[in-house]
Amino acid sequence: MSAEGLLAAEEKMRQAEQSEEAILGFRRAYERLERGESAFIRSSDLEPAGDVPSLSELPEAGADALEQVVAIRLNGGLATTMGLRQPKSLVLAREGRTFLDLIVGQTLALRERYGARLPLVLMNSRATSHDTRTALERHPELDTGLPLEFMQSMIPKLEASTLAPVSWPEAPELEWCPPGHGDIYAALRGSGVLARLIDAGFRYAMVSNSDNLGASVDPRIPAHMAAGAIPFLMEVIEGTEAERKGGHIARRRADEQLILREVAQTAPEDEQSFRDYRRWRYYNTNSLWLDLKALADTLDAAGGVLDLPLIVNRKTVDPRRKDSTPVIQLESAMGAAIQSFPGARLLCVPRTRFVPVKTTNDLLVLRSDAYRLADGMLVEPIPERAGRLPFVDLDGRFYGVLEEFDRRFPDGPPSLRDAERLVVSGDVTFRAGVVVRGAAQVEAANPVEIPAGTVLSD
Repeated sequence: MSAEGLLAAEEKMRQAEQSEEAILGFRRAYERLERGESAFIRSSDLEPAGDVPSLSELPEAGADALEQVVAIRLNGGLATTMGLRQPKSLVLAREGRTFLDLIVGQTLALRERYGARLPLVLMNSRATSHDTRTALERHPELDTGLPLEFMQSMIPKLEASTLAPVSWPEAPELEWCPPGHGDIYAALRGSGVLARLIDAGFRYAMVSNSDNLGASVDPRIPAHMAAGAIPFLMEVIEGTEAERKGGHIARRRADEQLILREVAQTAPEDEQSFRDYRRWRYYNTNSLWLDLKALADTLDAAGGVLDLPLIVNRKTVDPRRKDSTPVIQLESAMGAAIQSFPGARLLCVPRTRFVPVKTTNDLLVLRSDAYRLADGMLVEPIPERAGRLPFVDLDGRFYGVLEEFDRRFPDGPPSLRDAERLVVSGDVTFRAGVVVRGAAQVEAANPVEIPAGTVLSD
């Protein structure tokens, strides 16, 4: 059935007006799945990446370094992990501003400071495009004559038993999934945006997630790439215990090429090795820098699609219903493209550049006084908290959904500037001016309210 399944899936994509690059990428992934190609990258085939230069070592750079730079933000995700069906970038981040407001503010501040064009381009999905474009109408000054968006591809979910595209008439939109953020390369080319950027004189792109407000454009990095003729650069951080499930960088023994290994690509017998953050040391921040000309040449040589390592996700067609049809989603990781570029490099950056917000735990810290809004609309930890942000663990039953989370902090977040740890178990509402010092744990069998001005400590 698999040959018929592939043809049916390709026809479904054409009817949905997906690009030929997206269809080719799906076909290659499907064929590798059908062949039973292992998605595992084994520890025995790898060695640590070695020493990596740090951002602080790079010389200062001026306006010239930004003249050929474009900022690209991945903006295809909905805040579903927080119980919402809206673009995650439109969630309030802090001080009355959304993630998108702050990204726009950072872009405009850099333009003013350096006199650079610095376009902002978003990779949207069908789920985020309309609302995001509506929000951007408040910022006509962003216009540089280039597109503000290009669209992430969609691919069919496959029935696990037949590898045919799944049918789900009660909610047809659930028949589709994104092919992972590794799709950005084919989407850039297929949309024509890559060619337009190059024709307009842009050479370098910084690509980062819209929920990571620490990922700002730094002119030292494109200057470093130009000086070293670097085609692809990944920002990495030094690992800690918190990164045990994150994607780390290693060097392939066979050819010494840098590669990215994700937890989904780890064989069961390698799980202990994968968690050894001291050995692997450097972890992907999902902030990448691309030489656009090198990317275009590499894509042309590869027929328009990079062959990235396959990630096979097994789910149900309706993720909220475990009894719905089992499906396979074929995905790839953006950072995995590092293996497609001989001469790719790593750059170790401070943790202030890696502050993704994946849960309401992260959001509480971001909104708290452990952070500040600095010049240029940069969101950064206050100086005394740099490198050691507080750990927060809120009871998912009461805080996991953003609406419920906000209801339990009606007067804003507690002070966390002097906190090391806040763990909440139960239904607890925090009134104005609550202060957390040191390590605090709150347990409540019944709904309780912490009065205004309360100090929680060890």
